[in-house]
Amino acid sequence: MKTLVLMLALSMTFLGACAQQKSPEQLSPSQFKTLAQKEKGVVVDVRTPEEFAAGHLQAALLSDFRGGQFAKDFAGWDKDKTYYLYCASGNRSGQAAKLMLDAGFTKVYNVGAFNQLKEGGLPVEDKK
Repeated sequence: MKTLVLMLALSMTFLGACAQQKSPEQLSPSQFKTLAQKEKGVVVDVRTPEEFAAGHLQAALLSDFRGGQFAKDFAGWDKDKTYYLYCASGNRSGQAAKLMLDAGFTKVYNVGAFNQLKEGGLPVEDKK
């Protein structure tokens, strides 16, 4: 009986912890434009240096998620600032945003894919 009660208590604790975990908020290009005008923040490109060199949002900071630089970089960032993350498809930026939320950052947004942001009219620096 004690084992059953202990297992039930542990299960409830685990479920409660899972329910409290935050997921990064996904913004469309238009939502990003609107929010960024109201709430200035740091725009972070989590793609590779090669992808970044081919084109990126103006004023974006490069922090390569795949290469491991992102994990090193965000450990030193200000948790009170707002961060807008993007990549090629929204997958890496979503993973990166989740890591930041888990580390105690509170204003982190996944703004998705570079090409969608570009097509949405955000200012870019292209290699042309």
